[in-house]
Amino acid sequence: MAKAAKKVARKENRIIRYLRETRSELRKVVWPTRREATNLTIIVLAVMVAMSALLGLLDFVFTRLFGLVIR
Repeated sequence: MAKAAKKVARKENRIIRYLRETRSELRKVVWPTRREATNLTIIVLAVMVAMSALLGLLDFVFTRLFGLVIR
């Protein structure tokens, strides 16, 4: 029985140690300011829209080209 209790304690210690280390690492993170986060979000959205438009255009062009080739 002592081994089982010790094994459970080790697992709890691992979990507690993991959580403490995670908390410690998160304290070291330099979080962006609200303005930086907003600017970066706008950039990501703009790039996403541009890439979506580009991929949509390429899809349209290749669909038309394959349609002409298959005829």
